[in-house]
Amino acid sequence: MRHKLISGLILSLFAATAAHAFDPFVVKDIRVEGLQRTEAGTVFNYLPIKVGERVTEERAAQAIRALYATGFFKDVRLEVDGSVLVVVIDERPAIGSIEFEGNSAFDSENLRKGLRDAGIAESRILDRALLERAEQELKRQYLNRSYYGATITTEIVPLERNRVALKFKISEGEIAAIKQVSITGNKVFSESELKNQISATPKYWFPPVNWLSKGHEYSKPKLQGDLENIRSYYLNRGYLDFAIDSSQVSITPDKQDVYIAISVAEGEQYKVAGVKLAGDLIVSDAEARSLVKLRPGDVFARDQLTETTRLISERLSNEGYAFANVNAAPELDKAKREVTFTIFVDPGKRVYIRRVNISGNTRTRDEVIRRELRQFENAWYDGTKIKRSKARLDRSGFYDETNVDTQPVPGTSDQVDLNVTVKERATGNFLLGAGYSTTEKLVLQGSLSQNNLFGSGNALSLNLNTGKSNRTFVLSYTNPYFTPEGVSLGYNLYHRKYNPSATTNVAYYRTESTGLGMTVGYPIAEDDTVFFGASFDSTRTFVDGTTDVQYIDFVNQFGELTNTFLLTASWAKDSRDSYLTPLSGFYQRLQTEVAIPPAEQQYYRINYQAQYFIPLFFKDSTLQFRGNVSYASGYGDLPVPFYKNYYAGGIGSVRAYDDNSLGPRSSNGNALGGTQLLTFGAEYFFPLPVANAGKGFRLSLYADGGQVWGADQKVDPEDLRYSAGVGLAWVSPVGPLKFSFGQPLNKKEGDRTQRFQFQMGNIF
Repeated sequence: MRHKLISGLILSLFAATAAHAFDPFVVKDIRVEGLQRTEAGTVFNYLPIKVGERVTEERAAQAIRALYATGFFKDVRLEVDGSVLVVVIDERPAIGSIEFEGNSAFDSENLRKGLRDAGIAESRILDRALLERAEQELKRQYLNRSYYGATITTEIVPLERNRVALKFKISEGEIAAIKQVSITGNKVFSESELKNQISATPKYWFPPVNWLSKGHEYSKPKLQGDLENIRSYYLNRGYLDFAIDSSQVSITPDKQDVYIAISVAEGEQYKVAGVKLAGDLIVSDAEARSLVKLRPGDVFARDQLTETTRLISERLSNEGYAFANVNAAPELDKAKREVTFTIFVDPGKRVYIRRVNISGNTRTRDEVIRRELRQFENAWYDGTKIKRSKARLDRSGFYDETNVDTQPVPGTSDQVDLNVTVKERATGNFLLGAGYSTTEKLVLQGSLSQNNLFGSGNALSLNLNTGKSNRTFVLSYTNPYFTPEGVSLGYNLYHRKYNPSATTNVAYYRTESTGLGMTVGYPIAEDDTVFFGASFDSTRTFVDGTTDVQYIDFVNQFGELTNTFLLTASWAKDSRDSYLTPLSGFYQRLQTEVAIPPAEQQYYRINYQAQYFIPLFFKDSTLQFRGNVSYASGYGDLPVPFYKNYYAGGIGSVRAYDDNSLGPRSSNGNALGGTQLLTFGAEYFFPLPVANAGKGFRLSLYADGGQVWGADQKVDPEDLRYSAGVGLAWVSPVGPLKFSFGQPLNKKEGDRTQRFQFQMGNIF
């Protein structure tokens, strides 16, 4: 007959004594009852009483508290059956499944992550306290998205084997929209001027505008950012005493409309009386002062002060002082409304790099990454070299993400480790697909390429392209580090069939070219490389009775088959921050090619092209200026082969004019191209005003200009054609897509225009 020893539920509250007293006894066996999911071994593991031990009322109470503290059980009882200790368990239910109903603003996986952070997940023990906390976490996520009317109710559905299903029923309601923003206390700047500095805007009556801007959606973090924008606006205009007195947010009872009231105190405007430098400057006083952006007599601007301290810190970091402290202390003269700054410089200890650690590369060899680094082990820390190292890794095209940071070495004050972490992208590509452009029409493509062959950094590619006017086979191989110093070596073999008249207004002719070549590149500076190459080309030209006389005369003079020995030399400078979507930097390339005897063709061509990107005020926006100047001429009384002429018009040169349509024309009205080319333009790129559109999806406003002249023509600015319009560029999974809609600005008689133009896929 069992004797009830003690109640776990009562003892867990420490408010009662045993239901029946008992005499201490020695445990000969332990039996566990009531288990459904929990293993008996788990109970024995937490039970502080073992077989052979003597049990007292105090030891029994300790045992119950220990089991109850695990959180696995709702109730624990100890009973005695002779000399057997019986542990009676009442388990808490486990969470068998979690379901969401009514959620559209968040996907279910994001909500599950929030629950996991709060301690609620499938297979875990259900804890009512944690469940309440989880509901608050879900509610917090909705509040952060401005769903102030969202309600969440939880339904607990029993399942077999002491499990439960949690069903969260969500009523999201509508996003709380900003109804009104008011700013008071301002005298110097108008309310409308200050509202232009913030993102919070009242809801528009036109729904698409609200969908694009999202400025009407209220959130506390966004409001804090707006307040800081107003503060920066004043501080950058000399109002050192500016303060935000209050910012009040009120929500209507239906949780739909938000009213924001901001009160400011402007204070007085201050001018800079002087700037002093104090401390150990490390560099010369003259060099340090050249980094100071504040000038006596100027109205104080906080961003100039911030820029000054940043530049001094970066300059010291280039000398190895990675942890320099540069702080500015103001001295206000309220009577004169002037401020004097003393910039204190504490360089700290000079730091060197103990070790460079590389991680994240599963295919790329370590040396491929290390050869791009400009910061070396056991060398003094250099901030410029570290930034340059990251830029070179980004430009390699091998990685989706690169992070270069430093970590202090424990136990030292003058050593850091440089940690380089990369996230590799798929550099191999096998493509069978199609592209389309307004020039080439349908283009079938096939390519097999590996830009990081066996993780070596070498590139091998085989490209096949079949367009209506251009069919190409190209096999190429490049070793960018043929020597440890960075000398590159590349080979290419090609066969091309070209029929430009199939898609453009170029006079009829066809060519078939086969060639091979070699190129060597020498780096002469961090962003500068010179290339030298040699190639052989054999071209067969086909004409017929409809061909323009200029082309027929060329074939009659040189024959259908002509050979060319070509020597090339070029210089390239590339400081762009990205190859596909640059926001800043400069790119320029000067290239010359000379066809030499004993081959039939003897000519030279010179081309210079440049791109300059200037980041603007808005995130991921940039202004691009570009230009292209080309010139070709024969020598030895020989002409330039007509198939080496330059063409202009269309995407890539002067948009809104038909492809390759500008310049000289034959008597039949066909474009002949020319030996002198000038194109230029400006384009403002900005991201789509849609959340998560990314840098790869950009709108643009552009202005283009250009023209082509023949060998016997004089370059005349009056001949230039201009256009302007809007564009859309997208780095899509199938390749770059470009769309443009433009308007010719000075169309003349005979010009062929094409206002809408686009190009899809990679056209080789």
